[in-house]
Formats: sequence, structure tokens, C-alpha cells
Amino acid sequence: MTLVGMEILKPVAVLAGWTMVMWIWLYATRIPAMQKAKIDLAAKAGGTGKDLDGILPEQVQWKAHNYNHLHEAPTVFYAVALLLALIGMGDGFNATLGWAYVALRIAHSLVQVTSNKVMLRFSLFALSTLCLMALVLHALIGVFHG
Repeated sequence: MTLVGMEILKPVAVLAGWTMVMWIWLYATRIPAMQKAKIDLAAKAGGTGKDLDGILPEQVQWKAHNYNHLHEAPTVFYAVALLLALIGMGDGFNATLGWAYVALRIAHSLVQVTSNKVMLRFSLFALSTLCLMALVLHALIGVFHG
């Protein structure tokens, strides 16, 4: 049984799953790189992953940067998608926009963690942001005029 307005939850689940894939990819590359760089984790106190920029190879850090990016704009997507589902507006065009957003974010991730071509990355980010803006607009319309 499918509830009205809940279709948008599918891309939400996929993006959350993709974020976990990137977490695994991040540590599957970072830990061996840290071992190769002879970084003594036991002696290390605090710090952030950004502290490893310039120490670990760029290609390793790209995965960490992307994982962080998946906790920025996508948090707005999660909130808006849940709101749209809650008010019964998560089907049809909004679900399509949700899938487009997720596909573009996954493509953005793949570009960032492989070639990291800035203009291609930016284009994918900009297109995904347009999808997100449309979803936000639809949520505003739904909440204030629904």
C-alpha cells in the first residue's frame, strides 16, 4: 500500500544510502593513505579531516570533501522532501524533481572523487540546486496556499 505524497521518500532513502557509500569510500582510501604517510593516530589529539589537506594525496581528500558536501545542501533536501511528503505533495513532479536532485548529487560526487573537474562539478551542483529551489518553492506554496 502506497500512501499519497510519499513517493519522494524513495530518493531521500537513496541519497542517504549514497552518503553511506561515500563514508565507506572515504575511509577505505583514507586509512591506507594515513598508514602510508606514517601518521600515528594514537599520538594525534583532536583535529579535523581538513587538517589532512596537504598531507594526504588530493585524490584521497576529495572523498572526504565530498562526504562533507553531502551534509550541506542535501540537508535542505531531506527537510523539504519530508515536508512535501507530510503535506501530501511528494508525488508526481515533486518526486521527479527529487530523483533529479539525487541523480545530480550522485553525479557530482562521482566527478568530485574521480577527476574533480571544477566546471563540471559546478554545473552539476548548479543544476541540483535548481531542483532543490523548485522543491522549496513547491513546499512554500503547499504550506501557505495548500
